Amino acid sequence: MSSSIASPMRVPTSSATPQKFAAPSRTSSKMDRFIPNRSASNLDSSQYNIALEMRDVENTQQNVASSPSKEYKKQLAANLGTDASARVLAFKQKAPAPPEGHSSHLAALYSANATDMKPSKKFRAVPSQPDRILDAPDLVDDYYLNLMDWGSSNKVAIALSQTVYLWNASGGDIQQLLATENDSYVTSVNWAGDGRHIAVGFSGNNCQIWDAERLRPIRNLGGHSSRVSSLSWNNHTLSSGSRDSTIIHHDVRVRDHIVKTLRGHQQEVCGLKWSPSGSQLASGGNDNMLMIWDARHDGPTHTLTDHQAAVKALAWCPFQSNLLASGGGTADRSIKFWNTTTGVCLNSIDTGSQVCALQWNRHEKEILSSHGFSQNQLCLWKYPSLAKVAEMNGHTSRVLHLAQSPDGTTVASAAADETLRFWKCFGDGSSSRSSQGKSVAKAASGMSSSLLRTVNIR
Repeated sequence: MSSSIASPMRVPTSSATPQKFAAPSRTSSKMDRFIPNRSASNLDSSQYNIALEMRDVENTQQNVASSPSKEYKKQLAANLGTDASARVLAFKQKAPAPPEGHSSHLAALYSANATDMKPSKKFRAVPSQPDRILDAPDLVDDYYLNLMDWGSSNKVAIALSQTVYLWNASGGDIQQLLATENDSYVTSVNWAGDGRHIAVGFSGNNCQIWDAERLRPIRNLGGHSSRVSSLSWNNHTLSSGSRDSTIIHHDVRVRDHIVKTLRGHQQEVCGLKWSPSGSQLASGGNDNMLMIWDARHDGPTHTLTDHQAAVKALAWCPFQSNLLASGGGTADRSIKFWNTTTGVCLNSIDTGSQVCALQWNRHEKEILSSHGFSQNQLCLWKYPSLAKVAEMNGHTSRVLHLAQSPDGTTVASAAADETLRFWKCFGDGSSSRSSQGKSVAKAASGMSSSLLRTVNIR
C-alpha cells in the first residue's frame, strides 16, 4: 500500500567542517572584515540562545539563595546550642561565666603592662589670690636693686631703705637685723646656703656679712668704688656686682678676701646668679648685656647681646644644669632661655611688659615672672611650650622682687606699692619632697593659717 510519507527531518550532525549560513558573496573580498555582514547572520537563533542562557543563570542563583536547607539549619542550631531563628552574631546577652576555679594561661599576657601604666596627671589649680599680705613701708622703688631673699632657715630678709628686717615664716615674728646711718641705704641682700649668714650690700662701696642668729656683723668686705647692687653666694665665695661695672669674688675664709675681679660690663651689674653646680656665673647689666663666666677663667665664656634693655632677672633651671632664663627691662619685655654651654638662645617670648624677676618651679616644668607697667602682674609659664598657665594680680605698682620658700611651694613678691604678698602657686610638691622638706613645709604652713592677714613689718 502506497502512501505519501513526509520526508524525515534532517538532524544536524557534527562535522569537521563548519556550517556555512550563506554562500560567499562575490564582493566579499572587497568588504572590511571588522564590520559584520548582518544580512548573513541568523539573528533569531542567536536571540533564542541568549534567552536560554539567562534562564539557566537565574535558576542557579535561586538555588544558591535557597541553601542551606531547613534540615541543615536545624542541625546547625542544635550544634551551636541556640534557637534556630536566632542570629549567630547577635550580641544581646553576656558571655557565660567561666567555671569555678578556671584560670586562663593568657591572663599574664593581657595584664603584663597594667602595673607600668602611669596614672593620669591631675589638674593643679593655681590660686589667683595671695596667701598673706605684709606691709613693707619705705621699700625703695629702684629696678636695679635686689632687696629681698628667702633663706633655707625659712626666714625672709627684706631691706626697707636703711633697715633690714628678718620675718620668720614659721612663727611670724619679726627681727631687725641692722640699720644704717647718715645717708647710706641698703642696696642688696642674699642668704648663704647655711641659712645662718647673710650678705648685705650698701649704697657706699662695701658689703658686709652678718650672723642672722646673733644679729651681729662678722666682717666688712670692700673693693668696689660704687654701690653694691647684686650679690650671689657660691659655697665660701661671695660674688658682688656694682655700679662700677665690675664683679668681685670674695673668699670669706681668708684675710685678703678679693681673689678675682671680673671686667666685661660697661654699666651697673644689676643681676648676678651662680649656677646650682657652682661652675658658671651669670651676670646681667644696665648695658643690655648678659654674660656667662666660667669659675676657672677671668674672661666671659659668652657675651650675649640679644636683649634690648637692662638685664636684671636671672634664674637657673633646677632640672637642666645648663639652662638659664633671663628677663629684659621696659624696652625689651622678653624672657629668653639660653644654653649656657653653647651660648645659643633656645627660646624667647614677648611678655608685653618690663620683666623684673624670675623664679623656676622645682616641682613642675614652669617658670614664674614678675612685671612692671602696665598690669604689675605675676605670670606663670609652662616650659618649654611657654603657654601661660596663670596670671596673678593684686599689686598696684611694679613687682620688683621674687623669692621662693625652702620647700619650693610658695613665692614672695615685693613691689613698689610697699607690700609683700605670698603666693602658693607652685603646688605642694608632696611627691618629690624629702622628710626634711616636709618638716619645713609643716612649719611654713603656719604662714597660711589665716588668709589675707595684713601685718606691718615694722
